[in-house]
Amino acid sequence: MDLKSVEGGNNDGENGLGKSNTEVGVKAKDVGSTSGKDMYFRADMIDFKSWDVQLEKHLSRVWSRDREAHTKKEEWEIDLAKLDIKSVIAHGTYGTVYRGTYDGQDVAVKVLDWGEDGISTAAESAALRASFRQEVAVWQKLDHPNVTRFIGASMGTVNLKIPSNTSSDAINSLPTRACSVIVEYLPGGTLKKYLIKNWRKKLAFKVVIQLALDLSRGLSYLHSKKIVHRDVKSENMLLDSRRTLKIADFGVARVEAQNPRDMTGETGTLGYMAPEVLDGKPYNRKCDVYSFGICFWEIYCCDMPYPNLSFADVSSAVVKQNLRPEIPRCCPSSIANIMRKCWDANPEKRPEMDEVVKLLEVIDTNKGGGMIPEDQANGCFCFSATRGP
Repeated sequence: MDLKSVEGGNNDGENGLGKSNTEVGVKAKDVGSTSGKDMYFRADMIDFKSWDVQLEKHLSRVWSRDREAHTKKEEWEIDLAKLDIKSVIAHGTYGTVYRGTYDGQDVAVKVLDWGEDGISTAAESAALRASFRQEVAVWQKLDHPNVTRFIGASMGTVNLKIPSNTSSDAINSLPTRACSVIVEYLPGGTLKKYLIKNWRKKLAFKVVIQLALDLSRGLSYLHSKKIVHRDVKSENMLLDSRRTLKIADFGVARVEAQNPRDMTGETGTLGYMAPEVLDGKPYNRKCDVYSFGICFWEIYCCDMPYPNLSFADVSSAVVKQNLRPEIPRCCPSSIANIMRKCWDANPEKRPEMDEVVKLLEVIDTNKGGGMIPEDQANGCFCFSATRGP
């Protein structure tokens, strides 16, 4: 602004320019109804207090918008006040799974408390939460009949209502900044429990192929979206009321890297982990194919791979001695061949999951060919107590 002297007396004390200090004016141009002429205001007549009020109001609006930007919910974030938790389903490494309802639909709620236990550093906690946001952003876009339907998630537990009949210790220890994932509730439980339940009588051949097809189609879909699950195992597969298999637990899933060398490290469950993963080498979606091969064997045999070996023995033997589960003599060649192709030591020789789907779709299940129950007279004795690698 131009500072001008106001015409008139100068008896209040002149400044160095011969102008009165109290008669210093502020020039304003084209203000109000002035017709292009310059207009002057005396500085001692300006109400700076009202300016402060206006400035405070303006800053308040700016800060309010800034707070809204920071507290604005992601499109996948749910209102925990609408979530009604009924009971505990299971306790896991990183949290607890509850059964409940959300907007009238049955849901499973997994509360993840990693990084909030006072042990992890602030940086580790922040990294885990950032990773969680990234994974959820991917998961919410998935839509396939063989992938568990994602409903929403939350980055805190302030409004999470835990029923009084659950452990009070769990309530008190629940971090307010823990994350939770809400997915559709599947009453059939895990595939692993289903297989254990049928360990003695085995599964009908049609059921074996149906479950394998469900799993292969789900994985094929994930791979088409550039997502590598990285922890494919029977515990992470759920069954609905019609025995449809759905892939669950995306806790360690990640978008496939452009450069395979960006995907390293032991991620998964021993017994299902591909040799390259166990050996700390770069890997890609083919590690899921290997794990599928192990799961297929598990579905067919209703048994666990390497039950008598320690973790260290399995890890070493899979990488160095090409150890794989023993395929029973009664297994049809169409199934045995798929297993062997999927768990080939060379990732490049393993088929893509969409190829596995095609191989399974052409298998004729009308003629039977499944495992024969152990208590049947002419049964298969490949799984006697003395079996093993």
